Amino acid sequence: MAGSTAPENTAAAQIGADLYQALADGDRARLAELLHPGFEGRVTEGLPLGLGGVYRGPDAMCRDFWGRIARSYAARVVPSEFCLLPDGRLMVTGRYAGTARSGGILDAEFVHFLTFTDGQISGLVQLTDSARWASALAAGPAPQAQQPEPGPNGQAERGLAEPGPEGAAEPGPEATAEPGPEATAEPGPGGRPALAPATVEFSAADGLGIIRLNRPAARNAIDEAFVADLAAAVRRCAADATVRALLICGNGPSFTVGGDIAMLAGTEPGELPERLRRLTTSYHASLQVLDSLPIPVVAAVHGAVAGGGLGLMYVADIVIAATGTKFAPGFGGLGLSGDGGGTWFLPRLAGARRAAEFYLEQRVLTAEEAAGWGLISRVVPAAELAAEAERTARQLAAGPTRAWSEIRILLRRSDETSLSDQLAAETAAQCRTAGTRDAAHAIQSFLAKTKPAFDGR
Repeated sequence: MAGSTAPENTAAAQIGADLYQALADGDRARLAELLHPGFEGRVTEGLPLGLGGVYRGPDAMCRDFWGRIARSYAARVVPSEFCLLPDGRLMVTGRYAGTARSGGILDAEFVHFLTFTDGQISGLVQLTDSARWASALAAGPAPQAQQPEPGPNGQAERGLAEPGPEGAAEPGPEATAEPGPEATAEPGPGGRPALAPATVEFSAADGLGIIRLNRPAARNAIDEAFVADLAAAVRRCAADATVRALLICGNGPSFTVGGDIAMLAGTEPGELPERLRRLTTSYHASLQVLDSLPIPVVAAVHGAVAGGGLGLMYVADIVIAATGTKFAPGFGGLGLSGDGGGTWFLPRLAGARRAAEFYLEQRVLTAEEAAGWGLISRVVPAAELAAEAERTARQLAAGPTRAWSEIRILLRRSDETSLSDQLAAETAAQCRTAGTRDAAHAIQSFLAKTKPAFDGR
């Protein structure tokens, strides 16, 4: 990210581990060392006690968020995986476990995105299942309070203890030592056996990464196993330094029809909000990672693209659709409002009026209409979709990767910056790319009237 410096993977993971340990110990002095003076925390809206929102500055985060949690919960942070993203952020996945002070059991998955500046944590975005936090607080006493479970190294997982004025933690079994950054992932939320086929696959060769949706019998409908496999595929893609472009495509008759209706219908009405919160928390984390990749992303869509599945198209830079593809919001017909980033992406792509029309009138767009609205890049015959998408993605993979990365960032931030800030960002990006080997080679190739061969450096 511009203006920030991120540590290497192992160093970033260690800083993240140190943060969770300092929280477990209630070590305010250590937290002061770890958190940048310009720290900003963004936590899940809808958390109980009015905890959701933005906290600016280390003191506000310690006092008004972590401190208030510690007064109402005896919670442990159980990380399952640390992944350094290409934009320098550290993604930490895992779960909160423990009890509310009232005795209700807390077990909620989380995704944290940590941002670094000058070796300190300057930002934390938290995604978690707020309904589980609320239900734990509202529940009566649990039959028996859970004790810390051993981590992968035989240690107990990290807790959340209130930072004391002298850096001392409140006593309690939750303030314990942490597992190291090498913690391994727990089984995904789908509860699928380890040998079951992945519903989302990732492969990489010759600079091209491919994320392939692979639930064809269900038209790539999104359920718990799907979002777990998507998260794994996205993490693998983000961690693979050889990937210089990404293609997202799907097996079967449709790219994706969105949420699994059979799953929704099979869920008790009282349990549906919590189930959807878990599902969208993981899914949205994957979309954020895809949106922040420093490589161009191509999506090849066909059949139907609907509901939250539209998000996998929105995060792409170039979208190629087969003739006959249909695009639909789907949510209103189910009495739902929407997810997948549509309310953020669609107004930027098609304008506020068309976004409202798409959602409120439950429009179903043809591929040609979607192109006219700016949702997709172009339409090709169905028989040519796979070849055209791969040709486009491979062409991008053979290009100046560092320049593509800067262009992608500039375009995606343009709606949020002033002209003067955007011009300054262009100058900074231009200077960075001017120092690359690709730029030097391309300039010499231009003078020699030869075609440059970029290697992404």
